[in-house]
Amino acid sequence: MITFPHLLIHLKQFFMRSKFQLAVLFGISALLFSACSSPADKTTSVDLDKLKTEIQGMEDAYAAAEKAKDADKVVAYYSDDAVSYNRNAEPLSGKEAIKKRAADRLAKDTTGNYNVYKVVDLFAEGNMAVEIGSWSVLNPSGAEVDKGHYMSYFQKRDGKYVCVRDMNVTSNPPKPM
Repeated sequence: MITFPHLLIHLKQFFMRSKFQLAVLFGISALLFSACSSPADKTTSVDLDKLKTEIQGMEDAYAAAEKAKDADKVVAYYSDDAVSYNRNAEPLSGKEAIKKRAADRLAKDTTGNYNVYKVVDLFAEGNMAVEIGSWSVLNPSGAEVDKGHYMSYFQKRDGKYVCVRDMNVTSNPPKPM
């Protein structure tokens, strides 16, 4: 049989547990709300229009350097620790390896063809940006002879963006053997 003092003890324990449970529930809720806050709230906002203009300028400079057969200016696009992935080749690590490939490719090219690069999409947050772009190879008369897409990952270092990873693919079918 439950006595009145015994009932009061159980009620007091019930309310103490309820307050504790309420405090725990409140704490968990606060944690969930703070964890679900937008990442943009924690990072620097990026002006995508301004950045797109900057990245397109880098692409235009890269294309002009290729056309001038200047490997030094081609690799100005890259960070010292860049990795570049190309079709039908192993990835190249480091600016010097990328420069050597560019110099070899440019020295062998006698076609007069030139490349055009265009920023298609851009994603950025904080000091990082990812560009999705298209490229076209044009012959001296301006006719397109090849085309494809590329992706470049940039980091802002010492106040300017540099490419730390890039990869490209052709959109044309493979040539018959």
